[in-house]
Amino acid sequence: MKKNNEKTTTKRTIRKKTTSEKPTTTSGGIKKEYFKTKNICRVTFRLPKIAASNAKSVYIVGDFNNWNIHADPMKKLKNGDYTIKLDLEPGKEYHYRYFIDESRWENDWHADKYVRSLYGDSDNSVVTTF
Repeated sequence: MKKNNEKTTTKRTIRKKTTSEKPTTTSGGIKKEYFKTKNICRVTFRLPKIAASNAKSVYIVGDFNNWNIHADPMKKLKNGDYTIKLDLEPGKEYHYRYFIDESRWENDWHADKYVRSLYGDSDNSVVTTF
């Protein structure tokens, strides 16, 4: 018999609904999700505040948007980081860079790899969706 000052606790098990075929992978500031129902790799890019301190705008620019400097603006988070999610075709490599305040280019510090750019003397960040 339960006394008035005793508390009853109920333990509930919560199951997460999984849509990924492969496990989610993270490479520093890059998170990848592979879906079974769609032929896509959802990539979350995250540029840390320290790389874009006091920035007013950050765009991700690369092969996936034909290097259009205004196609994909990133969202500024409360902590000062910038982020964006893009659905990319699996099985490819995509070159990209961050364009900060329409005046400065920055590589991703957590890219899967780096390759020499065809333009200038800089490298491009690369994300792979294998």
